[in-house]
Amino acid sequence: MPELTSIAILYQDDLLAVVDKPAGLMVHDSGLARGQDQFLAEHLRAQLGKPILLIHRLDRGTSGCLLVAFDRDTASALGKAFMSRAVEKDYLAVCRGWPEQQFTIDHDLDGGPGRPARKQAITGFVRLATGELDIPSGGFETSRYALLRCRPHTGRFRQIRRHLKHAFHHLIGDTSHGEGRHNRAFRMRGVQRMLLHARRLSFLHPATGVRIEALAPLDAEFARALDLFGWDHRLR
Repeated sequence: MPELTSIAILYQDDLLAVVDKPAGLMVHDSGLARGQDQFLAEHLRAQLGKPILLIHRLDRGTSGCLLVAFDRDTASALGKAFMSRAVEKDYLAVCRGWPEQQFTIDHDLDGGPGRPARKQAITGFVRLATGELDIPSGGFETSRYALLRCRPHTGRFRQIRRHLKHAFHHLIGDTSHGEGRHNRAFRMRGVQRMLLHARRLSFLHPATGVRIEALAPLDAEFARALDLFGWDHRLR
């Protein structure tokens, strides 16, 4: 879990903020917390000195753009924008293998533990870069990996991670849905985190109608993963 000092603010006004969530930190207390005693929501309330309302969630291992509101009317308007798919969310992910240049996964998912009902889940993917590491696999001397831009069009539980597993392009660092031997290979190279980052968030401001776009920089460990392949950090 990261040592917390302050949460980086990517955008803020009187009604809302977009913050940069660190990897390894739970957004709020839940049954998945497993003894964690620090949560982003509590820390952010203390840092900003005001109540906050979470508009969406990011998994513990995911970093990047997280949207919060400061009053219920703003939260309601932003929640409706999410429900109507009017909010654009772009993620960066490092996966196993070399998928197609551009593809969409439309595969129903349940709602997570205790929520067995399956609902439509759609994610669009664009392959940004490919590379190989000296890791023997499947009779070959090297293993292939790819950097993806992911855009979920729905908001199901662990959607990107589960869709990549469904496509046999497992997310690196994902201990629940990934492949252990590839996760271990990255850990041996100094990359301990799950390689999923909420890079960009774009939406219309509920009060002004002006489009807000926030970009979250890569943390040092995600950047280290890109450096293993010589991939450019300046990605959108």
